[in-house]
Amino acid sequence: MSITQQYLLDTYRARQHGDPTPPAPGTHDWQAMRELADHRRFRAALTVRPARGRGRDRGRMRAALARLFGR
Repeated sequence: MSITQQYLLDTYRARQHGDPTPPAPGTHDWQAMRELADHRRFRAALTVRPARGRGRDRGRMRAALARLFGR
């Protein structure tokens, strides 16, 4: 069964029972990807290792610490 067929079946069943229809396939994909990235950054913070994709911020942090404490 394809995802479209499953969606149509779920929509039909929801209407039969008076429930709200489910969201269409692909509606919340970007939100799910953002939440996954946030979760990975959170897990990286818990294990005290730098999160990937934030290399520019690390350079800014080093520069700020160098200004604060001197070299």
